[in-house]
Amino acid sequence: MRNAYHRRGVLIFLLAIYASIDTMLRHGLGKVQGARPLQAGRVRTLFLGASSTRHVQRPHPHPYTHRTSSKSIAWTRAAAALGGMSLLTSVTGTAGGGSGGPTAPTKGMTSMAAGGGGGGGGNALLEQEGLPKFGKITPEAVVPAIRQLSEDFLSRFQELEARCSQEGAASFEAVIETMEKARGPLEYGWGVVNHLLGVKNSDALREAHQTVQPEVVAMLTQIGQSRPLYDAMVAIQETPSEWEKLDPAQKRIVASSIRDMRLSGVGLDGEAKERFKAIKLELSKLSTSFSNNVLDSTKAFSLLITDKAEVRGLPSMFLDLFAQNAVQKGHSEATGEKGPWAIGLDMPSYLPAMQFLEDRKVRETLYRGFLQRASQAPYDNTENVNQILTLKKELAHLLGYNNYAEVSLASKMAPSIEAVQELTSFLRDKSYPSAVAELQSVQEYANKNGFEGTLALWDLTFWAERMKEGKYGIKEEELRPYFALPNVLDGLFSLSRRIFGIEIVAADGEVEVWDPAVRFYKVLDAESQEHIASFYLDPYSRPENKRGGAWMDVCTGKSRVLGRKPVAYLTCNGSPPVGDTPSLMTFREVETLFHEFGHGAQHMLTEVAHGDAAGINGVEWDAVELPSQFMENWCYDKPTFYGLARHYQTGEPLPEDIFAKLVALKHYNAGMTMLRQLYFGKMDMELHSTFDPNNKDGETIFDVQRRVAREYTVIPPLEEDRFLLSFSHIFAGGYASGYYSYKWAEVMSADAFSAFEEVGLDNEEKVQEVGRRFRQTVLAMGGGTPPSEVYEAFRGRQPKPDALLRHSGLAKEGECASTH
Repeated sequence: MRNAYHRRGVLIFLLAIYASIDTMLRHGLGKVQGARPLQAGRVRTLFLGASSTRHVQRPHPHPYTHRTSSKSIAWTRAAAALGGMSLLTSVTGTAGGGSGGPTAPTKGMTSMAAGGGGGGGGNALLEQEGLPKFGKITPEAVVPAIRQLSEDFLSRFQELEARCSQEGAASFEAVIETMEKARGPLEYGWGVVNHLLGVKNSDALREAHQTVQPEVVAMLTQIGQSRPLYDAMVAIQETPSEWEKLDPAQKRIVASSIRDMRLSGVGLDGEAKERFKAIKLELSKLSTSFSNNVLDSTKAFSLLITDKAEVRGLPSMFLDLFAQNAVQKGHSEATGEKGPWAIGLDMPSYLPAMQFLEDRKVRETLYRGFLQRASQAPYDNTENVNQILTLKKELAHLLGYNNYAEVSLASKMAPSIEAVQELTSFLRDKSYPSAVAELQSVQEYANKNGFEGTLALWDLTFWAERMKEGKYGIKEEELRPYFALPNVLDGLFSLSRRIFGIEIVAADGEVEVWDPAVRFYKVLDAESQEHIASFYLDPYSRPENKRGGAWMDVCTGKSRVLGRKPVAYLTCNGSPPVGDTPSLMTFREVETLFHEFGHGAQHMLTEVAHGDAAGINGVEWDAVELPSQFMENWCYDKPTFYGLARHYQTGEPLPEDIFAKLVALKHYNAGMTMLRQLYFGKMDMELHSTFDPNNKDGETIFDVQRRVAREYTVIPPLEEDRFLLSFSHIFAGGYASGYYSYKWAEVMSADAFSAFEEVGLDNEEKVQEVGRRFRQTVLAMGGGTPPSEVYEAFRGRQPKPDALLRHSGLAKEGECASTH
C-alpha cells in the first residue's frame, strides 16, 4: 500500500494540475484529442439545451449518524445526459425538471414566444410570456405542445444547419447564439413538464411524458450528431479572425460544444451511428422507468400500526404526523394519541422512525422495506439497472472508450479514474479507523443501557441517537421549535445580505405555483436595488406526488441573447406543518435548505452574459457542489445561527450551551459519515469501470456492492440488501461515475470557508470583504472560466484538504495533510 505521504502529495498534485488541463481546453487545444472521438464533453451541451442535464442535489442521506438530511437520491439532477428523464431538462447539481425558459416580464426582457414558441392558442405550455402558467398547465396539454415546439425547433435548426454548410458562415453569433434562440421555446415547455414530474406527479402526466419523450430524445440525438454544425464549431475555433475576438467564456462554450458533439456521436457513421441513437433512446426510457419504480415502491409501502406500544419512543409531533398519514389513507378516526399510525418510507417519515422507535421489530420491518425498495414486481428495477449498465458500456465502446467511467470523466475536473480512486483511498484511510472506533462506542453504549447482543443495521441509527443524547445532553427533535421555517428563512436571507450583498423579498401572488405551499421570492442587489433574479421555494414533503430528496433546478437561466434573468426552483422535502403549528425543522433540514440555496446562489448571481456558461451551466460536475457545501458551514457560524434559532412561540434564542453542543456534533460519528459517502462513490465507480454486465457467469451488481462493502463499511450489508435498485443518483440522476464529486468538491468548499476563518469570523468588515469576493468569483464567473482559475481568483491558490479533515474531526493533532 502506498504510504500516507505519497497520497498527500498525489492529492495536492491532482488539485494543482486542473489549471493546465482547463487552460489547454479553453485555448482550443482540446481539438488535438480528436483521435479519441469523445475526448471532451460537458454534461450540459449547447445542442441539448441551456440546462440539459443539471439538477443539483445533496448526497444520499446518512441513516445512522448525525449528518442525516431530508435529501434522498430520488431527485436526481433530473436527467442524466445519457439516460435521464429528458435531454433538455434541468440543471444539481447536477442539482429534476426545469429548464431554461422565459422569465417574468421585466424591463429589458423579451418573450420566449417571440423566439419561435408561438402564441399559445389556449395551450398553457405555449403561453410563454413570463413564467410558467402552472395553474393552467394540464397533462392533456403536454403532447400537442411538445410536438408543436419540437416541430418549430427542428425547422429552425434545419435552417441553421443549411447556413452552416455555406462558406464563411461560421461565427459565434451565427451559430451559438442562433441555436440558443431556436431552442428556447422547447426548453421552456419540456423543462416545465419535467419539473412537474418531480413535484406534481400523476399517472396522466407520466403517460403524456412517456408518449413524447422518445420523439424528443430522437430529435436531440440527431441534432447532437449534426456534421454541418460540428464543422461550423471547428471552423470558429480554427479561424483566427473569429476565435481571437471571442471572450474567454465564449471560447469555453465553443470548445466544450465541440467535445459534447463528439460525446454525442458526431464522429460515428452508418450502423454505429444508428446504434448510438437507439442506445440513447433506450437509456432515457430506462432511467424514467427506474425513477418511477422508486417513487411508486416508496408510495406503495405503508406500515399501519394500531398497538400504541409499538410506537413507544416517538415524539408527539411524529405521532401526529403518522396519524395524519393514516387519515389520508382512509382511517378518518386516527389521532396522534390513539392512532392508528401509518409510517411510510419517505425520508421525513422513515428517518425519525428509525431514530426513535423503541420496538426493534418495527425498525427491522422499516429498514428492510427501505433497502428493498424497487426490488419486487411490479416495481422491480433489477433488469433496468442491468440494462443501463450494459448499454452504457456499449455506448462507451462506440465512442472509443474502455468503459463508461472514462466517458463520464471526459467532462469533469478529475483527470482520470485513477485520480478519483486515489482521493477515495486517501479519505478512506483517514476515516476508516475513526469509523471502527465510533461503531465500538455505540455498541458499548447500547450494551450499558440494556441492549443485549450485537447491534444490527436497524439498531444503529436508534442507538447512535441515544448515545448522542447521552453524550451531548440534547435531543434534536426537541430543538425543532427553535427552527421554524419562517425564522430559518429570515436567518438565511440575512446571511445572504451580509456576505453576498443581496436582498431577498417575498413576491407571493405575482406568479402561478404548482402547490399552495410554494413560495416565490425576488433577489435584489442590496446596493443598487436592481432586480437580478428570482426563485420558487417548495419546502415540504408530499409523498403522494412529489419525488423524495432536495434539489435546485433551473426555471430560466441568464442570457443576454434571450433577454432573460435567472429564476431557480429550490425544492426540499422537509416536515410539513401539522395543524396550527408551522413547519418545525431539524437542524439537518436547516443544513439542507442552506445547501440548496448555495446552488441557487451560483445560478442566480452569475454575471456571465452567455446562456451556455451562465450560472452552473458549463461548470464541471465535480466542482458544482462547491457553493452548496460551502453554505452548510454557515449553519455553525454563531451570528448566522442566532439569526434563525429562536423559539417559534416565545421568540427566545436557543441557549448558547446547546449551540456549543451542536457545533461539537459536527464531529459525532464523522468517520462513519465520510466512509458511507466514500462507499457510495467507490461502488458507483466500480460499476461503471471494472464491472462487466455482459459476463453472466461473473459478478452481479450485488456482488460488486458486497465486495466494496468489505473495505468501505463497518457493518456489512444484509445479503438481501437491494439498495442499488433505488440508487437514483447514478441510475436516474446524472451522477453515473460522478458520485465521488461530493467529496472532490468538499475539499474545495471546506478550504473556501477556511478563508473566512482565517480573517476571523468575528471580524465583520473582513467577513463581508471575503464574502463579496466569493460572490464576484465562485458565484459570478459560472462556467465561463475553468473552475481551477475561478478558485484561485477567490483563494489566491489551489485548494488543500486540510480544512476538510479538520472540519470533519479527522485530522490528527499537529498534522497538515497538504504538506509533502
